[in-house]
Amino acid sequence: MSKPYLLIAAGGTGGHMFPAQALAEAMLNKGWRVRLSTDPRGARYTSGFPHSTEIVEASSATFARGGLAAKALVGPKIAGGVTSMAMQMMRDRPDVVVGFGGYPSIPALGAATLLNVPRMIHEQNGVLGRVNKLFATRVSQVACGTWPTDLPEGAKGVHTGNPVRAAVLERAAAGYIPPGDYPMSILVMGGSQGARILSDVVPGAIAALPDGLRGHIRVAHQARDEDGARVAAFYSDHGIRAEVEPFFQDVPRRISDAQLVISRSGASSVADISVIGRPSVLIPFAAAAGDHQTANARGLVQAGGAIMIPENALDVSSLTEQITSVLTNPEAAQKMAQAALSTGTPDATERLVHLVEDLAQKETA
Repeated sequence: MSKPYLLIAAGGTGGHMFPAQALAEAMLNKGWRVRLSTDPRGARYTSGFPHSTEIVEASSATFARGGLAAKALVGPKIAGGVTSMAMQMMRDRPDVVVGFGGYPSIPALGAATLLNVPRMIHEQNGVLGRVNKLFATRVSQVACGTWPTDLPEGAKGVHTGNPVRAAVLERAAAGYIPPGDYPMSILVMGGSQGARILSDVVPGAIAALPDGLRGHIRVAHQARDEDGARVAAFYSDHGIRAEVEPFFQDVPRRISDAQLVISRSGASSVADISVIGRPSVLIPFAAAAGDHQTANARGLVQAGGAIMIPENALDVSSLTEQITSVLTNPEAAQKMAQAALSTGTPDATERLVHLVEDLAQKETA
């Protein structure tokens, strides 16, 4: 008997690819054959996928980049990708197709829709991306990484949470050391877009903390390459112990060690913070499509696990006030950590696996 076959469609950014990778790993362990359909941009993120994952590149494009000539070619490129993928599916029909968003997922989802192959999508953010919004009413269900998710009428949403990396799961619900009269860690995560405002404001806010508090602080600050030198110099000039890097390889450990996380509210960051369970100050990226980072932060804030500061309200004094309120109140900080943990879904991958298996069984029933 041949192995059941899952086709995963994703691409564009790590936000789409990382949960796709988690599902691929889990389904391969379940004995499924897994193929990933992506484009050259998405292919840059495939090094972490298990070697037994089959990788195929499908023609796709986006209206968001390029000039008029490039935009004129978007339609034909997508149509070519859908046609090519449909021909592949007729030769080798998947049992289930799962899309994770991004324009590279259009060919596989489009072909699956034409051929009526069982299909679903996973949305990481609290607002559907353009492609997932297009297919939301054309799939059996929308697995929602953030709850609640704004869905169009007629779409069936199921809360699964966002799959997190194994390194995060290893630190799930790690014991929290509340702030006190000893060294305390603040982790600053800017994300891949719009991080400059955090580099502009966070160092000044930490420098403005009361002397007795500031002396206990050590900082790990993710800053873009062009901002790193000035951020590091500022901390040094103000006697603040700080590590400043464009990217930390050990983010799960640093979240676990932190008394407070200051972060953008990308879906993966929110998932990591909630699964480990740490107090946070979240500053949503104002230019995020559909203001989805505000939607991502909402559940954590409503639970009492995070403080949200809109980007247009972020300044040194407001941030200093919020940092002080967390780090001078151990009991409240502990409650924030517990509240954050209550919103986490460490079993998000398993929930996705069950949805895929149920969808396959309905097809064969």
